[in-house]
Amino acid sequence: MSVVILLADGVRPDTLQSAIEAGKVPALARLRSEGAFHTITTCFPSVTGSAYTPFLMGRFPGAVGLPGLRWFDRDRTACSFPDYTRSYVGPQANRVNSDLDPNAPTIFELCERSMGSLTPVSRGLPSRNQLGRFSLRSAWRVARTHLSGNVAGWLDIDREVAAMVVDHVRRERPDFTFAAIIGIDKTSHAAGQPSALTDEALHIVDDTAARIRADAERDGRWPSMHLWVTSDHGHSPVTAHEDLAGVVAGWGFRTVAHPWIYTLRPEVAVMVSGNAMAHLYLDVGARHRTFWQGMSARNRSLVDRLLERPSVDLMILPRPGGATIRSRDRGDAEITTVEDRLSYSRATGDPLGLGRDVRDATSNEAHDLTLGTDYPDSIVQIAQLAAAPRSGEIILSAARNWDLRSKYEPIPHVSSHGSLLREHMVVPLLSSRRYARTPLRTTDVMPSALVALGQAVPPGLDGQSFV
Repeated sequence: MSVVILLADGVRPDTLQSAIEAGKVPALARLRSEGAFHTITTCFPSVTGSAYTPFLMGRFPGAVGLPGLRWFDRDRTACSFPDYTRSYVGPQANRVNSDLDPNAPTIFELCERSMGSLTPVSRGLPSRNQLGRFSLRSAWRVARTHLSGNVAGWLDIDREVAAMVVDHVRRERPDFTFAAIIGIDKTSHAAGQPSALTDEALHIVDDTAARIRADAERDGRWPSMHLWVTSDHGHSPVTAHEDLAGVVAGWGFRTVAHPWIYTLRPEVAVMVSGNAMAHLYLDVGARHRTFWQGMSARNRSLVDRLLERPSVDLMILPRPGGATIRSRDRGDAEITTVEDRLSYSRATGDPLGLGRDVRDATSNEAHDLTLGTDYPDSIVQIAQLAAAPRSGEIILSAARNWDLRSKYEPIPHVSSHGSLLREHMVVPLLSSRRYARTPLRTTDVMPSALVALGQAVPPGLDGQSFV
């Protein structure tokens, strides 16, 4: 048996379905007709890097140490003086593996004969099996392509890495393959989704699937191969950009934010991901989080002023055992976790739009209750990120048509992701076979791959096998 996952980074379910219906991706259309097409939920933050942990670890990102694309290290144990911040965009991209919880195994550590391409989560994967990241020259090319905003260059990288993946699968026949194809995300940021550029990027995914299948059929491996095509997040149009760090600084708070991270006697760290979510860390000189009840009057004023911004849809204020959710127009509610049971209690309103309270629900029950709302799987996702030690005192999810960063992006963003909004949180899962159980989340993929390969599933995962 073998499992091949093609991660079409950033593709929405409706975009993939439309491409199939229009005849633009014949190999993927054939997979759908013979197998299945599911719409599942990803994680919060819905951003590349953090959102890879479900596929490769079966765990939500907050629990394993990746609360976002950027974060502040209160403990001063992972990040260094003078700023104690982490950004996986740039030189610190290679710190993902060391930032992960060492007690949470990756599938690469569990499955010896594995291969991966363009994945920031690669712990346990030998360098010879890390395609697209195995030399200084290729790393420099990726960095140069990113920093120059060269969208066409990303498609060239996709084509070259995809060719290496096809060749490696044909020659080495790994048990597990995780091939990230990232051009859809890059072209979506630049041109929106769908667009002619995203169609071109999606064609690369289709061609890769077709060539892997043709090789497997030729040498008799296809009957024992599971081929899955999925994504880590969606996308939605952006018409307005909030300079969140600039706004906070303008209110008189000495602010740390990337890329300018050196601030004399900083007070607040603003860490944006995607760019539709952000962590804000208050009183950054302290070594512990100060929850809402213990905040100073000055920091409480920051909370109130942020909630007035049209760019902010949801504000999450973590607290022991849960979180308060605030919305400017829809009031406040509380999420509480007790022994893996989740509750949602409306206080002054219904910010998640559930229309009801939820009492002592399991993770899957909470998923089902929120699936049809504007914030699918929101109860579970808010709970996991609020409980993460590396999360901020304030977590923001941007309003529709907004993101939270207006400067320093090499590719000007006309589309973004990262928030709890439906367009960001639902992703496709296209499989070459039909399975007895319906997959719910991207966390289900890793245990399913292990079961398909006849391997034991480790305890403590956030997903369940659909195989």
